[in-house]
Amino acid sequence: MPIRAKFGTTALVAGAFAVGIVVGPLVGAWAQEGGGRAETYRLLNLFGDVFERVRAEYVEPVSDRDLVENAINGMLTGLDPHSSYLNPRGFRDMQVQTRGEFGGLGIEVSQENGYIKVISPIDDTPAARAGVRPGDLIVSINGTNTQGLTLQEAVEQMRGERGTAIRITIRREGAERPIDMSITREVIRPQVVRFRMEGSDIGYIRLSSFNEQTDAALRRAVTSLRQTGGQALRGIVLDLRNNPGGLLDQAVQVTDDFLEQGEIVSTRARRNEDAQRWNARAGDITGGLPIVVLINSGSASASEIVAGALQDHRRAVVLGTRSFGKGSVQTVMPLGPNGAIRLTTARYYTPSGRSIQGTGIEPDIEVRATRQEASAASSQREREADLRRSLRNEGGVQQTTNVPPPPLNLPAGIAERVLREPAEGAPVLDLTRPETDFQLQQGLALLRAMPAGTNLQRRAQR
Repeated sequence: MPIRAKFGTTALVAGAFAVGIVVGPLVGAWAQEGGGRAETYRLLNLFGDVFERVRAEYVEPVSDRDLVENAINGMLTGLDPHSSYLNPRGFRDMQVQTRGEFGGLGIEVSQENGYIKVISPIDDTPAARAGVRPGDLIVSINGTNTQGLTLQEAVEQMRGERGTAIRITIRREGAERPIDMSITREVIRPQVVRFRMEGSDIGYIRLSSFNEQTDAALRRAVTSLRQTGGQALRGIVLDLRNNPGGLLDQAVQVTDDFLEQGEIVSTRARRNEDAQRWNARAGDITGGLPIVVLINSGSASASEIVAGALQDHRRAVVLGTRSFGKGSVQTVMPLGPNGAIRLTTARYYTPSGRSIQGTGIEPDIEVRATRQEASAASSQREREADLRRSLRNEGGVQQTTNVPPPPLNLPAGIAERVLREPAEGAPVLDLTRPETDFQLQQGLALLRAMPAGTNLQRRAQR
């Protein structure tokens, strides 16, 4: 899911090309500014030559629109894993999705080595109930191999009318053979915020994505938990595991809910004048309660903005395993009736100046969900740095001085009591049974070990 930001300065130009308008004079002006006008014209002539030969000689007739749309998508997907072309239908689907409702299976996907890779199944959707897991590779859809399909084409095939079935074949790390699944499509209205009391003293909140409903739902959850827990409420667990991200403005608002002041996130684009910065306003909706944030390799993008800001400000203890490492901003630029392009336009940075692109957020306390998760090979398969053409990590404080977050403000010995992995013979992880969720249980134990009134921010150097 893209992070939405407000740049949009090149939408008109891209729109002109997409509808087939002659752009020679305009392109020539650009090329003249860069000193390579003749070379630009030569390359445009090459494109035109290939276009005409395919129209005339390809074994079957092909429409001009298909050729141009494929060329545009190839131009964008060749840049990085997150830039792409959205045809009109795909653009409408994306708009519906960011509003918090869409049709299909309920999975967030990317593309890797020609296959469709699952970033995360969305809670309580057909894909999640069927057992689809983060890191699964979708190798066929209804018997058709996914190699050669664009990401958008694969998504369109997986979407469809409610009640219709789809067959997918997945390849899973550690599985001896491909796994076939038959899944019935539904209208997906993911409950982006789930919450409950853990015992009588800890509030648990899970954010599954960042769409237009997230911040309002989070505020309702915190209000409910504070009313239920009353004076006995001693802390909050904010679960961002397998949250693939979403809208930048929602990540900013969610972070702002827990901070009284200070920077939340900044972005740096190609031009210095396009840099942006967001700061917190006074008002912590929890009243300063200690927070533990849970992350894992499926926590990406907007999730990492929240975790990184709360970590840098020492507003929360981040617990779990290293996050996905998507530190780039995608801007959706409408092309009128021709859809839109989703273009990577900036990198984002945590308040201390860290870029997490390709590196992810390192937890304050590493806790693995299972003993098998200790395998470096397994964990490496599910991160941004392993995607083809992923952006380099550059320009952040981390590149030059490796500035860590401020030290944890915990009473002596408390962090050391947290167990790093389940014991031999521990129950198999079943997220429908909180008692089997080892990372959650360690987060609860950490909060309960803190003396009442613990202020995680007291020693932070701001």
